[in-house]
Amino acid sequence: MTDNRARDEAAQWFVRLQDAELSDAERQHFDAWRNEHPDHQYEFDVLQGVWCATDWLPKARLQALCEAPVERPRRRTVLRYAVAASVVAVALGLGLFSGLGDPKPYSAEFSTRMGEQRQVALPDGSVMDLNSHSIVAVHYEKGQRGVELKRGEAMFSVEHDTRRPFVVAAGAGQVTVTGTRFDVRRDEDQTRVMVEAGTVKVQGSAPDKGVTLTAGLGTHVDNKGLVAPAYSVNTEELTAWRTGKLVFNNATLGDVAREVSRYREQPLRVSTPAVGNLRLTSVFKANDTDALLKALPHILPVALRTLPDGSQEIISR
Repeated sequence: MTDNRARDEAAQWFVRLQDAELSDAERQHFDAWRNEHPDHQYEFDVLQGVWCATDWLPKARLQALCEAPVERPRRRTVLRYAVAASVVAVALGLGLFSGLGDPKPYSAEFSTRMGEQRQVALPDGSVMDLNSHSIVAVHYEKGQRGVELKRGEAMFSVEHDTRRPFVVAAGAGQVTVTGTRFDVRRDEDQTRVMVEAGTVKVQGSAPDKGVTLTAGLGTHVDNKGLVAPAYSVNTEELTAWRTGKLVFNNATLGDVAREVSRYREQPLRVSTPAVGNLRLTSVFKANDTDALLKALPHILPVALRTLPDGSQEIISR
């Protein structure tokens, strides 16, 4: 079956379902169509997803989608202009939006396993990239788009909307934006924030004014809610995990061990502060941390030993 045929049939069924309730015979016909080919269910799910997203997209963006080129991008693209345009046009024609200025609440939770990375498209057009072993809860309400980073790390590409700030809570810190690209990482002792594009406001629970970050700047919030002054960061290095790389540029072994532990079932430790202060500059694959551990004794005066609980420790050699 051609992609266009599956898409067109899905659009026809979608319009029928919005226009009137199906009879029992029509419902059976619809169910049979969905089960006939995997593309049928996929195309219908795409239409439903875009339909739900329209509640959160600004009116100007909805109109722009209707006017977008109908050339179809790559097969499994998250947002395809042709499909979006057809759904928005139907919605505008039927007048079935629940209210462009008052979208429906939206709640969901997303997670990744150890070593897994995942990209999530949110209903307002924003995108989250989740790093290994992360949990993110999303709560959209009237006047605010809320996200809680419960564990791990996520890169956010936020759709601009001044009426609904995008607020990320992580530990004792909170990040507020209207549209930008930034990374938030939650560790046991602090939350780190860095900005790739745009501007964000970082606040802690301590009574201070917080810090405003622009592109190339970062900060961190400790467990007491104190926000550090803004400092320069290497955004390419800190977001290399999105391309499956671990980049260390004069990093302490303590920081290396902490980062590597995010990709292993058992944690990696350093035996002493002196070992932890040794420096490493190198690039490794995030999905092959064993190669990093094998290389360490050839780069630095260290060795590895396995502890009774199965974890490994870097010791002086």
